[in-house]
Amino acid sequence: MRTTLALASVVCLFVSERGLGAKVEAPGRIAVNDNRASGGTLRDGVLTVRLEAREGEWHPDGESAPGLLVRAFSEAGKPLTIPGPMLRVPEGTSVHAFVTNTLPEALVVSGLAQRGLATGADTIRIAPGATSETRFIAGAPGTYYYRGVSGAPSGTNDPTVDAELSGAFIVDPRDAPAPARDRVFLISLWSNHALPGGFVGRNDLLRFTINGQSWPNTERLSYELGDTVRFRIINASTAVHPMHLHGFYFDVGSRGNGNVDSVYASETPRYRVVTERAAAGRTFTMTWVPDRGGHWLFHCHDNRHVLRNAPLDGAPLPAEHLQHVTNHALEMMGGLVMGIEVHGREASGVAPAGNARRALRLVAQPDASGTDAQPSYRYVLHEGARSTSSNASMLPGPTIVLKRGEPVSITVVNRLAEATAVHWHGIELESYFDGVADFSGSRAHIAHAIAPRDSFEARFTPPRAGTFMYHPHADEVRQQQAGLTGALLVVDNPARFDSTHDIVLLLTVPRLDADSGAVLVNGSLIPAGLDLRVGERYRLRIVDIHTFRPSMIARLLRDSSLVDWRAIAKDGMDLPAARATVRPAVQQMGNGETYDFELSQAVAGDLRFTVSSGAGALLASMPVRVR
Repeated sequence: MRTTLALASVVCLFVSERGLGAKVEAPGRIAVNDNRASGGTLRDGVLTVRLEAREGEWHPDGESAPGLLVRAFSEAGKPLTIPGPMLRVPEGTSVHAFVTNTLPEALVVSGLAQRGLATGADTIRIAPGATSETRFIAGAPGTYYYRGVSGAPSGTNDPTVDAELSGAFIVDPRDAPAPARDRVFLISLWSNHALPGGFVGRNDLLRFTINGQSWPNTERLSYELGDTVRFRIINASTAVHPMHLHGFYFDVGSRGNGNVDSVYASETPRYRVVTERAAAGRTFTMTWVPDRGGHWLFHCHDNRHVLRNAPLDGAPLPAEHLQHVTNHALEMMGGLVMGIEVHGREASGVAPAGNARRALRLVAQPDASGTDAQPSYRYVLHEGARSTSSNASMLPGPTIVLKRGEPVSITVVNRLAEATAVHWHGIELESYFDGVADFSGSRAHIAHAIAPRDSFEARFTPPRAGTFMYHPHADEVRQQQAGLTGALLVVDNPARFDSTHDIVLLLTVPRLDADSGAVLVNGSLIPAGLDLRVGERYRLRIVDIHTFRPSMIARLLRDSSLVDWRAIAKDGMDLPAARATVRPAVQQMGNGETYDFELSQAVAGDLRFTVSSGAGALLASMPVRVR
């Protein structure tokens, strides 16, 4: 019955558009396209492809789950697919494309044109019932896509029925012996109403999907130790997605906007990160080599994009903290998540004999000021007889400072009334200790959520100095907004760590929904500010762990002008000399990213550290006094 209701609500929309007397054929079932095979026929240097745009029944939550009536592409005579058929050709290929529009209104298709050109008319308009033909040379190697929009050429994708009208277009280098052994993942967003700028509210009915499916139904990836793993990521949605890989760094090999793809040469210093921000309509490629076995996640770090999937029939979801689930990862997450299994050496969960470890305890506990609807939680850090809580407002969580190469044991104690887990974001560690509740580890040895009045001991040896973070990976949105976030710094010598010159700027979401138009800087809506001295060098560590707002921009201003700072590191990885440059003090950030900058001022004066939205709204301001 729920499937019927979900489809009927959309079918009625089409009947009203066509008129009550119009004949409506039963929609065909839409298949999932894993983007492993190219569409069309490649012969004598010419790819011939015949595409059709039709309406069909899509089941992003699995074939037996409720479905939606949406528009999608197919090859002529074949089932509809989401994403649309992938077009993959060598450089220099001539593409001969036919597009048939079976929809009741005109269709505008973009992307079926030569790639690698910064400008140029690449749209074709197809009347209802008509077929258009186009010929072009594929263009420069890279990662691209095509998409369809019904209505006027100036319009944008309808967030309901048109959102899935897109497909990958890959151009391989001319001299490549064979297509690269990579995977192509296309991100899309369906919603039941318009989402200006891709903004997602908590009560929206939507589906974030990767290759047509939403977690936990997304494809499970499997690799062996030492494999070279290559992904092509296409963000065909209207939202920004900071994509985060657990446990490993990856090299960003290219970035593109759908028309032009900047492919970085192998001799160019690579950009090595754990989180890459993909703006709407953008693409990037990534390469990584797993050297540790177990289960890992690759997911969007905008927490609202990995929330549980609300039923498509509109039935309400129970509150997260009232859910009694068997598996938090499978039952309490949805959207843009992919599971990866690396076969090989896996963590046993037992520390090697005789391996001395620094011992810490991190206690998650409630504050009296919270309510059931908007709780207030905090972390307290213990080491021996020492205890470090958060500041007077109980925010942010205490900064954990570890020594590079020193084994550490952090026992997470849960004094909340609900389960929790802690993810050590950016740290290269064994899967069992990664902190994804009911997922981390191996098939035979899973790290479960930490139940109330229980604890979990995480053991790892940080291999590099850098700026990282820690946060829950169970009921992430609620628990992080409640206050469970913190910075994690790894340094070469903790005894020489100087917090007056090594400064953390932690950006988080306010606890109260009423303050959601602002951003906390180090736990405060009105941060006290920094006092710096002329001529001295400072390290600014910007840690973005906001639960939404993946387009924030940090600036350091003198009056209305940007000062300069020198880039040092990204995501805890030192930048190569070619990228560690002096530049104007402005940085756009995505959730789950960290940026380190060196700052030195030659003259006294008053500066301001500001955080604004991508649209320019001021979200936070902190005075910086140089004397």
